[in-house]
Amino acid sequence: MENIVIIGNGVAGVTAARHIRKNSNKRIIIISAETDHFFSRTALMYVYMGHMKFEHIKPYEDWFWEKNRIELIRAYVSKVDHENKELQIEDARVLKYDKLILATGSKPNKFGWPGQDLHGVQGLYSKQDLDLLEINAPNKEVCKRAVIVGGGLIGIELAEMLRSRDIPVTFLVREESFWNVILPDGESEMINEHILEHHIDLRLETNLKEIVADKNGRVKSVITDKEEIIECQVVGLTPGVSPNVSFLNDSGIELGRGIKVNRFLETNIKDIYAIGDCAEQHEPIGNRRPIEAVWYTGRMMGETVAQTICGNRTEYKPGHWFNSAKFFDIEYQTYGWVFSTKGKKAYEQHFHWRHPAEKICLTIAFDKETRQFLGINTFGIRMRHEIFDRWLNEERDVMHVIKYLKDANFDPEFYAVYENEIAAKFNLEYGTDLKPEKKNWKRIFAIG
Repeated sequence: MENIVIIGNGVAGVTAARHIRKNSNKRIIIISAETDHFFSRTALMYVYMGHMKFEHIKPYEDWFWEKNRIELIRAYVSKVDHENKELQIEDARVLKYDKLILATGSKPNKFGWPGQDLHGVQGLYSKQDLDLLEINAPNKEVCKRAVIVGGGLIGIELAEMLRSRDIPVTFLVREESFWNVILPDGESEMINEHILEHHIDLRLETNLKEIVADKNGRVKSVITDKEEIIECQVVGLTPGVSPNVSFLNDSGIELGRGIKVNRFLETNIKDIYAIGDCAEQHEPIGNRRPIEAVWYTGRMMGETVAQTICGNRTEYKPGHWFNSAKFFDIEYQTYGWVFSTKGKKAYEQHFHWRHPAEKICLTIAFDKETRQFLGINTFGIRMRHEIFDRWLNEERDVMHVIKYLKDANFDPEFYAVYENEIAAKFNLEYGTDLKPEKKNWKRIFAIG
C-alpha cells in the first residue's frame, strides 16, 4: 500500500488528507508538533475572548481520524532525506514515505529587535501562542498594558482580544495609516478612526526600537524610534508571517522564501509536494503573490494536490482573488483586485463611497478606459461571493455593477441598504444616470 505522509495538520494538510481518503485507499499519515488534532486557526481569538472553548474550534470530532484511517503523529520532523524517501523524527525514529506533502505553514516574523526573546514577548499564530497569552495577559491586574507591533490582521485580532479583557493597548504601526499597503486611503482612514473608538492608543509612523527587561528577565517597557518609553507587561509581535521551512535548508528541496513549486504544486524533487502558507510559486498567478498565507487558498491547494496524488494530475487554479476579515465590529470583504492608493495600477480607477455617519463604505475598482469592473472592497456590507465571481468572469462594466448591486447584497432583509446613495454618488462623479434595479432572485441564481 502506498504511504502518503503529510507534514502539518493545518487546513492545507488536513484538506489534502480528506480528499486523498475520498479518492483512494492509500495509507495516510499526518505529522504535527503543534496539536493532537486539527483546529480552526482563525477562531483562536474567540477562545481567549470566551465565546468558544478550544474543543469547539476543532471542525472534526476526535474519532473522525481513526474512522477515516488517517494516522496522526505528534512530533517534529528534523530532516527530509529524499534519496531514501525517509523522514527523521525528533525522537530518532525514521519514517518511510512514498509521496510527501509539505504543509508546514507559517511562523511569526522577527526582525532582530533587542529583547525580542524576553518573557512576555509573543506572537499570535499557534495554539501555544494562545496558551502563552493566557499566562502573560490573563487580566488587567497582571497585564496593565500591552504593546502590539505591526499593523496587519493578526495585530488587529490581538488588540480586540486584549481589549475584551479591558487591558489597555498601544498599537505601533510603521505606516502613516493602518494597513494602507493593502487598503485605499479612504478605507484605511476609516479603520484608523475605528481603532481609536475602541480606546486603543494607535501610534502611526512609529517603529519599535528596543524591548527592555526588568530584573527578572520579563518585559517592563518598549522604546520606540521616537525615543518614547512605553511601560508594558506584554509585547505582541505581529509584523506578518513567513514560511516555516528552515528545517529543509539542507534537504535538496528548492527554497526561496518558501518551498518552490510549479503550477501542479510539485517541488523540484519527485514525489514531494508543497501546499498552503509554505508553498511559493515560481511565477505569481496573475496579480496574486507567490506566497499566499490565506485560509481558503490552503484549502484549495489541499484539494488540488489530492487529485494529483490519486492519479488525476491537476493544475492549481485559484480563480479570482477574494478574502474576508473583521476589524472589531466591521466586516471586510474583497473580490477581484482593488489595490491600495499607492499601489494602484496605471489603468485603475477607484470609486469610493462612505456612509456619512456609520462605519460603512465600499470601493469599486474599474479600468479607466474600458470601464471594466476589476474588483470591490466592502466594509459593513455583506456581499455574495458568487455574484462578483460571475461578474468578473463575464467582464462586466462598472455601470452594470452599480445598477445591479442589490443582487449582490447578502445582508438580511431587515438591514438598511445603501445602493441608492451609492448610485447617486457615482452619477454625480461620472455624469451617469444609473438607477439601481430591484433585487431579482432569477438574476442572483441565474435561473431561466
